[in-house]
Amino acid sequence: MVDAVRLAKAELRELRPGTSEELPRGKKVIVQFNPETLKVTYANQLVTAEGGGGSDRSGTAARQFVGAGTTKLSLALWFDATAPLPEGAPATDDVRKLTEGVAYFITPKAEGNQFVPPGIRFLWGSFQFDGLVDGMEESLEFFSPEGRPLRASVTINLSQQKITAFAYGQAAAAGGGGFGSAAQGPGGLLGTRPLTPTPAGLGLPQLADAAGLGARWQEIAARNGIEDPRRIGTGTLIDLGM
Repeated sequence: MVDAVRLAKAELRELRPGTSEELPRGKKVIVQFNPETLKVTYANQLVTAEGGGGSDRSGTAARQFVGAGTTKLSLALWFDATAPLPEGAPATDDVRKLTEGVAYFITPKAEGNQFVPPGIRFLWGSFQFDGLVDGMEESLEFFSPEGRPLRASVTINLSQQKITAFAYGQAAAAGGGGFGSAAQGPGGLLGTRPLTPTPAGLGLPQLADAAGLGARWQEIAARNGIEDPRRIGTGTLIDLGM
């Protein structure tokens, strides 16, 4: 007889504040139903230059990269008090007993003289995202005769204050850190090294030369997937680690 396939369950794990290290006895939530989709959004911080001399060749005001970007993850989780529960979860007649584990990650905790939400790691197979919960929406439905909600959908939005390189598959499954568990490169894990924003007016050869890597600019171009090394946009994030 063929053994049944064991379905990998997504998990939420608590991290030490300001780190990517899991708390040994921190909060851990195994979802009841895996999400159908994961939406990942990237954004850079750009501003429009003011004053004269801030336009490109077309006469349009130039935009400048002014800081680290952000990566956001949005997903929806379903909970049902009438369906089989995750291993170890107690039976309940109110679905909010199941969703309170997710709400834990948006509830601020005292850290010194500040209140901050716990760090969170979303982990599902080879997919990993570390950050903070900056939004949560819970919809309650299917009420019992006594007025207790039995089903709920919870949408959570996570964010991290950086944009990192990432990879799929075995590199992530091996347990590397960061979003998507970046693949191994000659200089270490991609995404664990800082990325260098391109200054205005510089091509990749000049940028590499300024970093003492002028003889290896072609390798850097291939590494970053750049087709035209002499014309790259201002503020483009380049991995110069070799």
